Amino acid sequence: MNINLTLLAQAVSFAILIWFTVKFVWPPLLTAVETRQKTIADGLAAAERGKHDLELASKRAAQELHAAKEKASEIIAQAEKRATEIIEEAKGNAKIEGDRIITGAKAEIEQEVNRAKEGLRQQVSELAITGAEKILRREIDTKAHADMLSAIAKEL
Repeated sequence: MNINLTLLAQAVSFAILIWFTVKFVWPPLLTAVETRQKTIADGLAAAERGKHDLELASKRAAQELHAAKEKASEIIAQAEKRATEIIEEAKGNAKIEGDRIITGAKAEIEQEVNRAKEGLRQQVSELAITGAEKILRREIDTKAHADMLSAIAKEL
């Protein structure tokens, strides 16, 4: 066998192998590699978008939490203010009610004092009339003395 013919046959079969590989094997491999690269690129882009969305969601959650804390603080402050108003209103109502009770008690005491004074006047006038009757029995003009005693009783 001739070495040149062997080398030539090997070169031709190698060329056929290369042609066959380029024609039938290489395109599906390139397609698979490109598909894989595209899938990896899409996955990386989605991961990047997810990371960005997570950062935005974290910021929004922090803002919402801050807003909720502020609103809770406002509600607490309003509740405390309303509680203070209710307490002050209750104090005012209690003061008014106490003043009304005191005024009523003073009026009742005043009425009792007036009744007592009137009772005492009545008793003093009865005593004066009784004493005057005893004196008048001894004197002659009872009518003039009765008028005078009734005038004195009215003055008391």
